[in-house]
Amino acid sequence: MNLRSVDLNLLVIFDALMAERNVTRAANRIAMSQPAMSNALARLREAFRDELFVRTAKGMEPTPRAIELGEAVRQILRQTERLLVSDLEFDPTSSERTFNARMSDLIGFLALPTLLRALRVEAPAVRLDIVHLSPEQTVKALEADQLDFALSMDLKHVNTIRSTVLFEDQMVCVMRSGHRLDKDGLTIQDFIDGDHLRVAMSPTDIRFVDNALSVHGLQRRIVANVPHWLLIPPVLHETDLLAVVSGKLAGRFSNQGISVRPLPFDSTPFNWRLYWHRRHDGSHPHRWIRSLVQNACASI
Repeated sequence: MNLRSVDLNLLVIFDALMAERNVTRAANRIAMSQPAMSNALARLREAFRDELFVRTAKGMEPTPRAIELGEAVRQILRQTERLLVSDLEFDPTSSERTFNARMSDLIGFLALPTLLRALRVEAPAVRLDIVHLSPEQTVKALEADQLDFALSMDLKHVNTIRSTVLFEDQMVCVMRSGHRLDKDGLTIQDFIDGDHLRVAMSPTDIRFVDNALSVHGLQRRIVANVPHWLLIPPVLHETDLLAVVSGKLAGRFSNQGISVRPLPFDSTPFNWRLYWHRRHDGSHPHRWIRSLVQNACASI
C-alpha cells in the first residue's frame, strides 16, 4: 500500500467506530456528519479490503480484521498526538487531550465523580477514557503505554512503574439491614455459617478473606460470583447473602439498607494507589492529571 494515497484521518474515524460501534455516535464523537462518516467507512473498507464493521441487532460489530487493527490504530493515534503537541505547551484550560486510565467500578465510584467535577472546572475539553483491567493486564498496559495512569491497590510490578498512596482502606462485612447476623459481635463461626457473594474478577476478596480464613483451616461457602462490586447492594437486598467489600465503599452503601460490620478476623488495612510509568515522570500533562487525581481522592 502506498501511504501517499491513504488519508490518515481515516484512522481517527476507524478509532471512533471501534469505540462507539454506531455510525451516528461515531460521527458525533469527532464532529462529522453522518453521511460523511458513512462515506469514510466505505473508504476504510476499500483501504483494508475488509468489511471491518457488520450491522447486527446489537449495532456495528467489528470483524476479526477490525479487532486485530483496533489496538494498533489507537497506539498510532496516541503517538501522533504526542508528536504534534508539545508537553511544554500543554494548557489544561484549552487542551482537548484524552487521558486513558484504569479503574474498577469500586474505585471509580469513590473517585470519579469528584475527579470529573474538577476536570469540568479546570479543563472542560479534556476527556477521560476509563477501562477496567485485571491487575496483570493493568501492569502490561502501563508498560505498553496504553494507559496514562491506573487507580488500584497492591499491583505487582517492576521498577519502571511508579506509584503513590491515595488513601487507606480496610475490608468489612456487609449484609442487608435486618439480616439474622445484623448484630454487634459477629463471630467467625457466624461468618462461616453464612452464604456468601464474592466479586470474582478481583483478587482482593481472595487475599483479604479466603487466604485469611485458610490460616484458621476454614473456608466460606460461595453461593455466587459476580464481576462488579456495585452489584452487591441490589443482590444483598433480595437475599440473606454476606459479602466483603472496601470499608470506604461500604460507607456509601449504609444509606441503601445495607449494614456494615467489622470482619471477625484480622484484616490488614491497605492503600489505594495511583500508578504510572516512569516515562511520564517529567511530563507536564501527566504531572497535572496525577495532581488532579490526588486532590480528588484526598477527601475520600
